Amino acid sequence: MKAKVFFTREITPEKVVQLYHALGISLPGKVAVKVHSGEKGNQNYLHPEFWRPMVEEVKGTIVECNTAYGDASGGVRDHTDSHMKLMEEHNWTKYFDVDLMDAEGPDVVWPIPQGLILKENHVGKNIMNYDSMLVLAHFKGHPMGGYGGALKQLSIGCASRGGKALIHSAGKTDDRFETWKQHADSTAFPEAMADAAMSVVEHFKDKIAFINVMKNLSVDCDCCAVAEDPCMKDIGILASLDPVAIDQACIDLVMQSDDPGKEHFMERVNSRNGIHTIEAAAELGYGTREYELIEL
Repeated sequence: MKAKVFFTREITPEKVVQLYHALGISLPGKVAVKVHSGEKGNQNYLHPEFWRPMVEEVKGTIVECNTAYGDASGGVRDHTDSHMKLMEEHNWTKYFDVDLMDAEGPDVVWPIPQGLILKENHVGKNIMNYDSMLVLAHFKGHPMGGYGGALKQLSIGCASRGGKALIHSAGKTDDRFETWKQHADSTAFPEAMADAAMSVVEHFKDKIAFINVMKNLSVDCDCCAVAEDPCMKDIGILASLDPVAIDQACIDLVMQSDDPGKEHFMERVNSRNGIHTIEAAAELGYGTREYELIEL
């Protein structure tokens, strides 16, 4: 059965809300809203003002987790104090309640018995305080994963600092200083991401929704302090209840574009075996690559 993916070419805060309503879901209880808050110095991330009407619509709390990379990257999101300071500088705390879910341990450990690579996922313990989740993804490239969309927000995005290390090392270590010495290859890493994403989807089963915004299409992620400028024109907004379908639809929209920058974008995706994350997630069965694109 094909998944429904709603799509609009008009990129406005109001259209985000319209696409959410098209999904026909009402997220219950306390809603965790997963965003990418943007690394210090990054110019491409989507600002809180853009997301504000959507977050207010569901009365959500912005959730993030600390990163696994060290100070050498130029980033400041790997420690709670500096991460929260950046959330203030980027105006997230001006508009919303903000929760760094792994600010205090211990992590929650979710088993993944059927995982392709990982047998458990480590997430910030505060994730247990929420009844449902809205995943707001800025679709773009990524230096390690090839691309970043809904599946990356679910996996790396929801993992604690130790959980991120576990994914990057394909389950070998949760030590963030050791993981870069044991980084997974281009098959194991996307499969580990697919495993971790599955555990989050299963936890919020039938109480989770996804919105991807194809704007500022750089080959680099919002986690890069120094990122390439966008190489393609903006494409639009997508919404779905299926994280696999929505990411596949975004890749297809890039591929179908006549924008000359798509070659550079897809070189980044393919050189990192990025589409394998989608393939692995579909193999695990919590989403489908077959979808109906419904343009609004």
